[in-house]
Amino acid sequence: MELFVNDKICLITPPSPFLLDERVFVHVGILKVASTLEQQGHPVDFLDLSGIDNYLEVVADYCKAYKTKVFGLTASTPQIPFAVKIAQEIRSIAPDCKIILGGPHVTLMNAASKGECRRGMEAGDRATQDIEKLKKIFDVLVCGDGELAIFEALKIKSGIIDADTRKSKFFLTNEQFSNLPLPARHLVDINSYHYTIEGKRSTSLIAQLGCPFQCSFCSGRNSPFLRHIRQRNSDSIIDEMRNLYKNYGFTGFMFYDDELNVNTGLVELLDKITDLQYELGEEFRLRGFVKAELFNEKQASAMYRAGFRWLLTGFESGDERILKNIKKKASVADNTRAVEIAKKYNLKVKALMSVGQAGESHKTIDNVKKWLLDVQPEDFDCTIITVYPGSPYFDDAIKKDDHYVYISDVTGDKLYQSAVDYHTELGYYKGDPDGGYISYVWTDHISAQELVKARDELEREVRAKLNLPFNQSGKGIKYEHSMGMGGADIPDYIFKKSYK
Repeated sequence: MELFVNDKICLITPPSPFLLDERVFVHVGILKVASTLEQQGHPVDFLDLSGIDNYLEVVADYCKAYKTKVFGLTASTPQIPFAVKIAQEIRSIAPDCKIILGGPHVTLMNAASKGECRRGMEAGDRATQDIEKLKKIFDVLVCGDGELAIFEALKIKSGIIDADTRKSKFFLTNEQFSNLPLPARHLVDINSYHYTIEGKRSTSLIAQLGCPFQCSFCSGRNSPFLRHIRQRNSDSIIDEMRNLYKNYGFTGFMFYDDELNVNTGLVELLDKITDLQYELGEEFRLRGFVKAELFNEKQASAMYRAGFRWLLTGFESGDERILKNIKKKASVADNTRAVEIAKKYNLKVKALMSVGQAGESHKTIDNVKKWLLDVQPEDFDCTIITVYPGSPYFDDAIKKDDHYVYISDVTGDKLYQSAVDYHTELGYYKGDPDGGYISYVWTDHISAQELVKARDELEREVRAKLNLPFNQSGKGIKYEHSMGMGGADIPDYIFKKSYK
């Protein structure tokens, strides 16, 4: 099947019920694919199923009302069970259509599968099996950057497009990343998303792709798509911020880059953001991620001038051995210094912490708690590690009976992992703090059940002593479905199209 300029494509964002609130940040990645399609003349229908409880009814109503030939879905690993159900629903109504899957899960599973082939059967073949299952559900799998690969996906009948290699013609360069059209935000109901930074109505944007570090728990460490840094030029970022201000009224911006301060031109960018505010006669409020050991006073000063008031940092642990095991490249002292610099420049810190790492014990978890109480961040998040494809925890684990074992090459500490069917099981990276956490990992020192209990106790005690409120869960939205409803009746917060 080959599409021509006037053929229509329906892109779909699956729900993400593992999040506390699904209508906070728009999914920018698939909207960038939408904008490149529109630029080449393809009309795009868009189903935004974020926060929709009865999402399959939306899919069914759309398929019955429109004779769309091609569907494209994106999915992170915890979204995969929902993407699979959506594909099955589409297929039951439109059996001859083409369904394309892209996004982080298929990209990282494919990278892990290639690693399994290189390493042999010692690693097992769980990633390869996952890819084979996906090939039976979806016609085309797009691995890596989707903005250019989508056009190849439209041409072929079935197969894998591997854009997750720097040799691929679909792997974005810095220039392409800077010059491709802005995300097609007009295809989502921006007003149904709600996020503020210091009282300013806010949205998210991405200034750079990739993180070069090798943290053991982090997905994408063996994938060029998420490992190799691609940076937009400063002017393209300023143009997007100006666009978001003038067209949507945003004065708050969340930078969703992995680590803002791996960019050696960060201060130059921050100065241009400051200049933009003078140009507009407006004052922005910004939020973003920084790497602790790279953070310095020059960055902090420029960030405050540019409007940053919140920083997020993956400190992960307050225990030196755990930090070495996960190859964080930062010591406890580095992490403490980063918080001190932020406080000196009136930047609030959200400390991102985790438990369940290789070698974890009650003592190491207690050190997390002690560190948090010592540095007193303005907010924190403590999750239980879930092993996702693309992380060394997943890619380098060895199959042992009915589970997998990762062994640290630094200390020899082990992390045991349940075998998870990512198509059906919800291996959440986080759950509802009110008793909703699940652990799929354990160590020689602490069981999966004990990890959940220890995490819950840590959160309760730290929040009580620092007087920090618990994060509140948002409510799902019920799509009002009735017999005989046509696709045109799907409300705007779910369904939009390029051309009415």
